[in-house]
Amino acid sequence: MKSFRYTALIVSILFFSAPAFSQEAAHTPDPTEYKVVIQLTNGDTLVHMALVKQIGHILEAAPNTKIEVVCHSGGLPFLVSAQTTEAAKIKTLQARGVEFSACENTMRSQKVQRADLVQGSGTVPSGMVEVIKKQHEGWAYIKAGF
Repeated sequence: MKSFRYTALIVSILFFSAPAFSQEAAHTPDPTEYKVVIQLTNGDTLVHMALVKQIGHILEAAPNTKIEVVCHSGGLPFLVSAQTTEAAKIKTLQARGVEFSACENTMRSQKVQRADLVQGSGTVPSGMVEVIKKQHEGWAYIKAGF
């Protein structure tokens, strides 16, 4: 009879505490360092809002993730100070190590100067080539937008 009580006690402890352990484990940040290149070609401000939100979620779950957002074509306004609705969030993400790059080909075609970009943004000669290079180096690829 004693062994039954001990077994029942152990089973109850494990059963009732398991959800707490699994929830704690689900919220433990991943220590792995991932590398992700995100391509943005969409000028829709809803896409821009979703993008910064998703980057925040990535960094919350895996804070060591290295992220570069490459903006070209219709996505360039995301990085243009006078056009973006996300400048404050871009600066916050930059402070967390996220890199934002504008395509110089697109900048030329849209007559955008480096001084027009959100402070701290970089440039790359070709947005497409930057994405290709990152993928070749083993970075994961995400296309922003819906």
